[in-house]
Amino acid sequence: MGSKGAYQLPLQTISLVLSFMVWVILSSLMPFIKEEIELTSAQLAWATAIPVLFGSILRIPVGYWTNRYGARKLFMISFVLLLVPVYWISRADSFADLVIGGVLLGIGGAVFSVGVTSLPKYYPKERHGFVNGIYGIGNMGTAISSFGAPVVASYIGWSNTVMSYSILLIAMAALTFVLGDRQETPVKTPLGQQIKDVSRNEKLWLLCLFYFLTFGAFVAFTVYLPNFLVSHFQLGKVDAGMRTAGFIVLATAMRPVGGWLGDRFNPFKILMLVFAGLTVAAVLLSFSPSMHLYTVGCLTVALCAGIGNGTIFKLVPLYFTKQAGIANGIISAMGGLGGFFPPLSWRRCTA
Repeated sequence: MGSKGAYQLPLQTISLVLSFMVWVILSSLMPFIKEEIELTSAQLAWATAIPVLFGSILRIPVGYWTNRYGARKLFMISFVLLLVPVYWISRADSFADLVIGGVLLGIGGAVFSVGVTSLPKYYPKERHGFVNGIYGIGNMGTAISSFGAPVVASYIGWSNTVMSYSILLIAMAALTFVLGDRQETPVKTPLGQQIKDVSRNEKLWLLCLFYFLTFGAFVAFTVYLPNFLVSHFQLGKVDAGMRTAGFIVLATAMRPVGGWLGDRFNPFKILMLVFAGLTVAAVLLSFSPSMHLYTVGCLTVALCAGIGNGTIFKLVPLYFTKQAGIANGIISAMGGLGGFFPPLSWRRCTA
């Protein structure tokens, strides 16, 4: 690892933290927003799901562009573009405003593809799992918003809380401009050729399925727990935010553990245990248990999903080198889509 790699990992991890903070501001503040903007159950579900949908789709071009132009440019441009939905949502007074802002918030989720594409080049292969796991700690941004945004909103209102994110975005864009790697080696293989190459590798579709389940579970619980805990268990908004943050913290902490395990043991055997655990948790949650058992089920999902997320991105650099950007984009996009559908299904089941 060169001297540049020494600070690219913390810089890009912090960048992901902020991006994910912005990505989930709608779901984090929905208990407040719905008190001022009248929403049907269908509109509420779509308002929280749309950032996930577009964040997932955009991961594919963002992964490719990272290979082509480097992490520094992608993060800087993303932070500047995210200022638009932050301002728009802070002034929202209708469902249409939330939808428009939510589409643009997808940029915050899309930048996950940047680090998993950029960072492995600074480290030997035997450390790729752990390095991508550390970068995945950026998921903590969802916990910060889930816990912190409701607390701040209870004092200054949800609109001012959303607008306050713009200060962090401007500061992080400036920091990336100064410290980002200006000489990152580009990959200039045409997009069509890269897609053709990776689509022939059956491992791509296997990893897509795995990440659809593990990261999809993480995203789905992150976006639907705050409102669900308030409406179903009648918890306070701040209490619901704290419990959601606990879920996110555990899942995020397990991500580097999953990467570390993938570096040292057979990653596929680890994933077998992960999916067994998720199955047990799903069966428990399907019976609509008490708050105590519901908490056990959620934390089991967090534990298994976090380990699985870290293990999967140990495997990606092993099978894809020159096409890492597009492979990371496709796999991470499938993970995001895995979190898009469950909240919509939940809405139909409870409407």
